[in-house]
Amino acid sequence: MLRSSLRALLAACLPALALANVYSLSDLQWTLRNGNGSIVIPASVPSQAHIDLYRAGIIENPLLGINGFWTYTADTTPFTEAVGTNPFSRTLLVFYGLDTIANITVAGHPVAWVDNQFQQYTYDVTDLIASPANGDNNITVAFESAYFYGLNVTSLPDTEVPLTPDYAGFRQYLRKTQSDFGWDWGPAFVPAGIFRPAYLVTLSEYSLEISKVGQTYITAPDQTADWLVNVTLGVRSVLPSFNPSIVIDIPELGVYSGPLNVSSIPASTAEPTFVSASITVPNGVPQRWYPRDLGTPTLYNFTISLALGDIDGIYIDSTSFTLRSGFRTIELIQTPYPEEEIEARGITPGDQWHFQINGQPFYTKGTNIIPFDPFYARITSEKVRWVLESAVLSGQNMLRVWGGGIYQPSDALTGVYDFYSVCDELGILAWSEMIFSDATYPLNNFLLVSIDPEVRQNVRRINKHPSNVQWAGGNEIENIVIAINETYANGTHYLDEFVFMFQDFLHNITYEEQSSIPYTDCSTTNGVLSLDPYVLRFENKTPGYIYGNTERYNYDASQAFNYSTYPVSSFHSMPSFYTWEEVLQSPEDYAFNSTVVMSRDHHPPAGSLAWPNPNAPQGQGQMTMAVELWLPTPNTTDANQTFAQWCWSTQVFQSMNMVSEIAWYRRGAGLGENNLGALVWQLNDIWQGVSWASVEYSGRWKVLNYGMAQIYSPVIVYPFWTPDNQTLDIMVTSDRWYAVNGTAQLTWYDWAGTQLEAMTHEFTVPSLNNTVLMSMQGYDEILPSGATPTNSWMLLNVTADVNGRTVAMETYYTPTSLAYAELVDPEIALTTGENLTFTLSAKGGVAAYAWLDHPYGTVGYFVDDTTGNPLNGFYLVPGIDRTCQ
Repeated sequence: MLRSSLRALLAACLPALALANVYSLSDLQWTLRNGNGSIVIPASVPSQAHIDLYRAGIIENPLLGINGFWTYTADTTPFTEAVGTNPFSRTLLVFYGLDTIANITVAGHPVAWVDNQFQQYTYDVTDLIASPANGDNNITVAFESAYFYGLNVTSLPDTEVPLTPDYAGFRQYLRKTQSDFGWDWGPAFVPAGIFRPAYLVTLSEYSLEISKVGQTYITAPDQTADWLVNVTLGVRSVLPSFNPSIVIDIPELGVYSGPLNVSSIPASTAEPTFVSASITVPNGVPQRWYPRDLGTPTLYNFTISLALGDIDGIYIDSTSFTLRSGFRTIELIQTPYPEEEIEARGITPGDQWHFQINGQPFYTKGTNIIPFDPFYARITSEKVRWVLESAVLSGQNMLRVWGGGIYQPSDALTGVYDFYSVCDELGILAWSEMIFSDATYPLNNFLLVSIDPEVRQNVRRINKHPSNVQWAGGNEIENIVIAINETYANGTHYLDEFVFMFQDFLHNITYEEQSSIPYTDCSTTNGVLSLDPYVLRFENKTPGYIYGNTERYNYDASQAFNYSTYPVSSFHSMPSFYTWEEVLQSPEDYAFNSTVVMSRDHHPPAGSLAWPNPNAPQGQGQMTMAVELWLPTPNTTDANQTFAQWCWSTQVFQSMNMVSEIAWYRRGAGLGENNLGALVWQLNDIWQGVSWASVEYSGRWKVLNYGMAQIYSPVIVYPFWTPDNQTLDIMVTSDRWYAVNGTAQLTWYDWAGTQLEAMTHEFTVPSLNNTVLMSMQGYDEILPSGATPTNSWMLLNVTADVNGRTVAMETYYTPTSLAYAELVDPEIALTTGENLTFTLSAKGGVAAYAWLDHPYGTVGYFVDDTTGNPLNGFYLVPGIDRTCQ
């Protein structure tokens, strides 16, 4: 049984509020002023100080810091003139995001001091606007430097110093985007401003906040039961309503509740009063929402109406709004494997850790999302949609919203840009995390009081989205505190704090607000001893058993394809030459180890404010060694061409490495570990720099995104090479819910393009499993007659029938590193056709990883003209032309 409610925040309902006048603070004339008044410039809302300074020409780019204290001020006269005076109306000031430490005054009166970027703040300012102090008609928001605030807080006596290596070590004391203080893939600007929309709302009766409540995950839902739709409204009202009622209407399904009586609503604008109503919908009536690669992400319009009545039951008035949602159940299975399943399938004992959608286990294929820009206020819906579409096009069905960034918004009206609503539409699941990352977090009352409403508001808001798949308490913290507990004499103190915050506090808040979405303590976890009560496992393990989930970071390129080192997966790369053109200004900058390029490699982190990063040579060296080990070393007579080749070569290696690791994890679905998911670090970039992204800041695809389009195909073929015993296993893997039939074509070539051998294999692969096509040991058995590891390679193609359509993918096996292969100049010829088609021909030898690029300023991707699949970075064989569009 799915129980769902529909609760949105106030601004989501604003256009539909019949009894409310809405005035966007974006329409006011704002001024930005620094602490000493030496800078006074026009500003905007939503925005941040760096953005306004840049627009005003005060700074050339956001890398230059100016001041720590900034004040936003706007005259409210246009608002008061627009709404006039009405003794029965009230005015609420609504901020959907203030970044971060700020004092708010209205008409010369103090309203609030705030310290949480992730909260929505609502204030009744009616009486303040009506009686301005000393003729002051302004709204003023004065921001304090989050950096200096953090320094001040941590300088207080008896302040707990977190045992993490961050520079200054105070971000844990600020409820602010953690990566604003810098990360190993992005800058440290520490911005400030009114970064999300703000509104003045006048109410004749009330305003609404709407949320969604669903079913528990502790007990598996009955997939044959009816659906329960539960609506909870947060009502702020000037006058009391003694006989209110709610109506739930789903017109596409012919579902209409009629009036549902709810509890009385007192007169209050300071805090909302929550009232709830629910209806059941027969199980077979709605089509279920599925991720795009497993079905159709079906959405329906839900119209919610609230009618108010007086003490005699006389109708006063009503209001309604419409939102879109879908019917689905989602579970995170964390229970032990049954003995009978262990014996029947050969599964390694331990606990399960995988998701089920609508009662069926599935393979999660995806990446991780970081903030889309250092300055939130300049992110656009168009940019975010393209990144999400790029994920879908590359075969992904899940994105993890990383816990060191920001709670992603539902829609542009309240959050500047669309995120979850686009995930709902595109059919991509979103693993959501609370904003705690890679640190120990102190237990202070002033922090807990701020965190409580932060989490409640965001859980209510996001829960209405069918794309939301789970809540994780934070990023990577569990294993950090385990290590601290084992290393420091007072380590139990930090472990106890973690248990309170992530096992108890955040868990309990999550389930007080909803019960349809599972909660886990961290992105990487050792699982649980018990779900009810919720008790974490930590190191309480049986040797040889498998628990929870894990991640792997290994920057030793010599071990890149060593499956024994594989236990989220990653290797960093440079952005393209075109993306570097956006930020490099001098000819000498266009070099792999130039000062500017090195300044944008934050791996490993500096651990200080030193510039450029003194540890960047290590990160650059890792990429250099990877290219030199596995690819021909770039070397031309043109400096820019050599730089461009180095950039591209690091991307090729990154893709090779990640594709190999994804293939290995997908293979695990049919092995003892029963692996049912792989999420690559990471999908997007926050700026133009060295990172793990598959899509660059400008939206250009790296080689990896094309590689994922192949390896995340529903049915894949892959050559697994084990160098220790020179074994080659060629397997077909399927993530479908049924047995799949298909054909695999394995063709050997030399590097001149001569075909050496060809084999065809018909196969049937079971549901979520593998089929072994060939298993060979030793080059004498593996290679065609007369071939050597350096002068031969294999092209692997697979076609299969999936849901009545033919899917195809290809991959390659080279017996040795391409750095040592006997490559032949491919002499590539390119011809253009109609409708932006391009045909590539190899007139010489085989081109490994042939690559097409589009011009600077263009956003798009290339597809195979035959299959319609994304295609780039492929092996081009003489006599086999490839046409892309």
